[in-house]
Order: sequence, then structure tokens, then C-alpha cells
Amino acid sequence: MTTSDPGTDQPGTHDPGTDQPGVDEAVRAELNRLRDSIDNIDAAVVHMLAERFKCTQQVGVLKARHQLPPADPARESRQITRLRELAENSRLDPAFAEKLLNFIIAEVIRHHETIAGETRRSNG
Repeated sequence: MTTSDPGTDQPGTHDPGTDQPGVDEAVRAELNRLRDSIDNIDAAVVHMLAERFKCTQQVGVLKARHQLPPADPARESRQITRLRELAENSRLDPAFAEKLLNFIIAEVIRHHETIAGETRRSNG
């Protein structure tokens, strides 16, 4: 997500892109500070998504046990509306937020379908 040095994912790692001749030391320091913040945010986003998927996996198991469909279009619609509003309030492009949520929802449904298939086979 950032243009930091490949192979180094930790904040504060050296970025050769800031070693260009003629780049003011203050600019270099500010760029590195901002990139460290971006790296921290990226890590938080990944951890939050992991937690979200842990919850949705549990939803998938519950749905499979009770033969509920993997997708819930009414909930998905409410979530998209809610997320678009949150995005607008946060000055984030609502269309981007919707695309991101749709991507996540598609992955969740895929997981739920897999769980349902595994549950059917084991109850078989």
C-alpha cells in the first residue's frame, strides 16, 4: 500500500526512495514519518479484517448448522447504506467504501458456502 522498500514491512524501516540527491532532510524526515503512520494504519486494517473474518466465520457455521442461506441480501443492502453514510461523514469516497464492502461481502459469502458444503458432507 505504500512505496516503501520491498521486503520490509515494519514501520521505521529504511526507504531508499528518500535518499535521492537534493531531497531536503526535513522533507525526507516528514516523508518517513508519514509512511510510518501509513504502515501502522495498514497493519491495523489487516488486523481488523482478520477479526471481522473470525466473526463472519462463526456466522457461517451458525448458518450452516441451521440450513440458512450463505447470503443475506437485505442485511448486505443495509450494511452498504450504513457504510456509505459512515464514509461520507468521514470524508471518504462512498463509492470506494461500497466497492470495498462488496469485495468483503463476496469473500464472506464464499466462506459461508464452503462452510455449508463441509457441514453437509460431514452430516451426510
